[in-house]
Amino acid sequence: MPSVKLFIRKRKKLYRFVEYLFYWALNFGIDVRKLLAIRRFPGVVKEYFILKGQNADTGSKWDLKFTMPSLYDRYDESGGASGHYFHQDLLVAQKIFKRRPIKHVDVGSSIEGFVAHVATFRSIEVFDIRPLMSKTPNIVFRQCDFMDLQEGLANYCDSVSCLHALEHFGLGRYGDPLDIDGHLRGFANLHRMLQPNGILYLSCPIGTERIEFNAHRVFAIKTILGWAKDRFEPVGFSYVDDEGDLHENAALDDAAISINLQLHYGCGIFEFRKSA
Repeated sequence: MPSVKLFIRKRKKLYRFVEYLFYWALNFGIDVRKLLAIRRFPGVVKEYFILKGQNADTGSKWDLKFTMPSLYDRYDESGGASGHYFHQDLLVAQKIFKRRPIKHVDVGSSIEGFVAHVATFRSIEVFDIRPLMSKTPNIVFRQCDFMDLQEGLANYCDSVSCLHALEHFGLGRYGDPLDIDGHLRGFANLHRMLQPNGILYLSCPIGTERIEFNAHRVFAIKTILGWAKDRFEPVGFSYVDDEGDLHENAALDDAAISINLQLHYGCGIFEFRKSA
């Protein structure tokens, strides 16, 4: 029914508008969700005095201070077991565990998520434009701009991951030089780094193609497959939809590609094998 479809489209547009407002506020240090949790303050004050009374009645000698009230946690979930990062980090780490490559290198993925998962069972070499001050066993870190591949890195390894990172290249968000084709330079360097028959794990936002400056690019599925043509053989595809749910080992037929799986801001998780 046209009226129902129109209503759904309007609701989605409103949701995205609110999402953008929340994002803008966060950039100025305002978390609107936590700001709304101020309604919890009177209850926290009451609970403090109840606990203070128990402390006195039982003869406990706790040094009880009202110094760090937490208002938002009661309304939050127990954890985030959905979304782009949760699913891609866990899924690709599992695939690397099963494949057991000789040398795995990561470019720009989440240190506290994906890299930490892999480091629990093997060594991983990490490239990122930002510094990493801490040192952790199984993580070998190298700071560099991956749009400009350093000498000695051609045919460097048999396994590479780049998860939710390529879309940022050249936008300046992380201190990288501005380059409208930065993502293309990065993809070419991922190809150069891999040995023949090596595996590339690549994830990027997928949907209607656009740049949301200076946060990220969103790519059409056809665009990503176009980069890989004559360089890689596709060996697997999964994706996270707009609701944050994972669709593993999804089929990619022409119809699905043409409409980008009807996604606005999904996450495509591609597995490519470098041509021999």
